Amino acid sequence: MANKSFHIQTFGCQMNEHDSETLAGMLEEMGYEENNHKKEADVAIINTCSVRENADKRFFGTLGQLKKVKEARPDVVVAVCGCMMQQQHIIDTLKSKYPWVDLVFGTHNLHEFPKLLTNVLNERSKVVDIWEEGGDIVEGLPAKRMYPFKAFVNIMYGCNNFCTYCIVPYTRGRERSRQPEEILSEVRELVKTGVKEITLLGQNVNSYGIGADFSMDFADLIYRLNEIEGLERIRFMTSHPKDLSDKLIQAYGDCKKLCNYIHLPVQSGSTQILNRMNRKYTKEDYLKLIEKLKVVSPDIAITTDIIVGFPGETDEDFEETMDLVQKVRYDSAFTFLYSIRKGTPAESFQDQVPEAVKHERFNRLVDVMNEITAEKNKAYEGKIVSILVEGPSKTDPKTLTGRTESGKIVNFNGSLEQVGKIIEVRITEGKTFSLTGELI
Repeated sequence: MANKSFHIQTFGCQMNEHDSETLAGMLEEMGYEENNHKKEADVAIINTCSVRENADKRFFGTLGQLKKVKEARPDVVVAVCGCMMQQQHIIDTLKSKYPWVDLVFGTHNLHEFPKLLTNVLNERSKVVDIWEEGGDIVEGLPAKRMYPFKAFVNIMYGCNNFCTYCIVPYTRGRERSRQPEEILSEVRELVKTGVKEITLLGQNVNSYGIGADFSMDFADLIYRLNEIEGLERIRFMTSHPKDLSDKLIQAYGDCKKLCNYIHLPVQSGSTQILNRMNRKYTKEDYLKLIEKLKVVSPDIAITTDIIVGFPGETDEDFEETMDLVQKVRYDSAFTFLYSIRKGTPAESFQDQVPEAVKHERFNRLVDVMNEITAEKNKAYEGKIVSILVEGPSKTDPKTLTGRTESGKIVNFNGSLEQVGKIIEVRITEGKTFSLTGELI
């Protein structure tokens, strides 16, 4: 088995990336080695995302490429998993058009993967195993981490929000929080291995602990993690505005290790559209949260998600979004054209926005956002910042890249010995999408 190899291709969010780390950990325990070339691997896995239409298209395109690999090497195991697999119409499509796929499993039974793979190898027959709901959280699963110095840590699974555009509650199930001691223990172990920065993951981290059999909430967890010796940075994704508590906002003032950064998805600046999206806050509510954050931490970096062209969005609604962007002045924003997701309430909304209108609005928003981001980055020039060095830059291997506490990418000339360390650099240039720095 030692010379058997695997390749995992991941679409989607950090939650999916962390699931892939777990799959890789299980495969290594089974004696497989990672292979960077999917055409040469003995087990080829695609971990899917169902949040946007583009991810669907890319998944089916990638799956099509694997057909030739399967024809040339029939012993290759092709497996697909992740959020898309929790939707019946996707399973039906796989059965009818992609019969050469060997293994299909979902988000709720990831821990069963070694057993499922063994069944496929022993029986040489197709296995489709999808659980409708998640059972108890399974602890102690292995993980092959992408970096030795920073790590994703799941604190909860699922979502109870049912935003009308979103498929996640249907693919990830109801909210389930991990026991605080399990999280604290995992982080302590990670720190022992050299991890300096953790990113806490959940579809809505702010609702951590709600309905659980323990009394700790998300802010309490941050305060506890802040006490762990050797841990230097705490981040989290994703934060829902409706559950952002004053106690969590205060943590930015009290917890030295909590990065001075928050990703707070607004989705729209129009209260009417927010209502249709079932977001449970108004434009005014959101702006009040921003105000509170800036009182506690005046230079906090704020990023967001914005959907353009949600059904019923008028020119006036879009102008409300543009107004909000100017008021908040985000450090950056993930902007998306609304796309219909099968199985969501918004799929049946009659007043879909024409594609040409969506694109025109989208381009206007991106132009304004890029202007604000460039201005924000320009303000870093001359400042000394701490960065966690991640490794060689993807665009220029001679240059190293790292991240500030505020999540900004800094490129600088340094040595590979600095990878994994937190060092200080002086910013010499602020560009639209990154900063350039020099060692002090």
